Amino acid sequence: MGRVAGRFARVEPRRRATALVLGLLSDLPRKNCWTLAEHAGDATPDGMQHLLHRAKWDADAVRNDVRAYVVEHLADDQAVLVVDETGDLKKGTATVGVQRQYTGTAGRIENAQVAVYLVYSAARGHASIDRALYVPRSWTEDPDRCRSAGIPDDLAFATKPQLAARMVERALDAGTPARWVAGDEVYGDNPHLRITLERRRTGYVLAVSSTHTITTRAGKFQAKTLAARIPKRAWQRLSAGAGAKGERYYDWAQVDIRDPAGRPDHWCLLVRRNRRTGELAFYRCFSPGPATLSELVRVAGRRWTIEETFQAGKGLTGLDEHQVRRWTSWHRWVTLAMLAHAFLAVTAATERHDQPALDGLIPLTGNEIQHLFAALISPVHDVAHRLRWSHWRRRHQARARACHYRRQATAQP
Repeated sequence: MGRVAGRFARVEPRRRATALVLGLLSDLPRKNCWTLAEHAGDATPDGMQHLLHRAKWDADAVRNDVRAYVVEHLADDQAVLVVDETGDLKKGTATVGVQRQYTGTAGRIENAQVAVYLVYSAARGHASIDRALYVPRSWTEDPDRCRSAGIPDDLAFATKPQLAARMVERALDAGTPARWVAGDEVYGDNPHLRITLERRRTGYVLAVSSTHTITTRAGKFQAKTLAARIPKRAWQRLSAGAGAKGERYYDWAQVDIRDPAGRPDHWCLLVRRNRRTGELAFYRCFSPGPATLSELVRVAGRRWTIEETFQAGKGLTGLDEHQVRRWTSWHRWVTLAMLAHAFLAVTAATERHDQPALDGLIPLTGNEIQHLFAALISPVHDVAHRLRWSHWRRRHQARARACHYRRQATAQP
């Protein structure tokens, strides 16, 4: 919190932000303005809501501090910048960016809010360093709706790959040490991110669909057609990295891709085959210099670290538990949640490096660090404080119920 203190012009929002982050690091079963305010010892949630909505501070500047903090402790010249989106299920239509759309969180089309994240994945650990809210066309083509949610007037529609490209460029412009970028089919099938990375001379291993068209020296083919022509001797058994149950072994092969412009860089199609089911997965790869098959496999395996980051961010630091509706409030909440998770990731990496685990113990994880941290620093409030909050909640809920009944009665014919 000392690193971001200068982003707050006044002491009150600075202290409130500290209390909010401590609440995000606590073991509260639900994390929103109500529960965090009670945890901090406030009498009402008004202060937390003011911090997220009206207080004067720059969430993008704090995001830059989070990125610098993560890179300082996890820096790795072979690091991978991983892009992916995640959705939060929402009700109603007023929350910024919400609409019926596909989200992997539910595995189907739901009323949801979707955001793209950038994760710095290094040998020592991984954490989010940037975020971008996806605002659908149904919003950008409705200025009144955008204005009511506080969306900037100059915001234009951008696809998820375009949002990802902006975040990657922002990280590279800031000097973030990373050699590779990884992402799933949403980003691999769309040429925008690939072109951006090739222009920046940054390698990538991006998943593509089985029907993705690829140009080789023999002509244009779908990825699945090329995979069917790979000879048996070309497949190699390699690990994509350690998982929860040990090393993740697959069969891998690569097919060289011809560059129509004749550039001296290296392009290939990487194919992964499940050793048990035979299921195939495809990756389009680029590198400014030669890259071995084992290196491409390592980068492809790093893509899963963003799923672990989402799981930890949502499960430990309340990334998806915000109950905010407006543009500014959303960015402030997720930025502080990213900061809280970055603290856990960096602390875990530092402990593993400086304090090797004793025999019979696994290294400290983010979950265990949060549990210990919450037990050691959680404030203890008296019974009177708990009762005041019980009365506040019941009074607020009574007002809300009365308003709903009044609105329902007015709508009746």
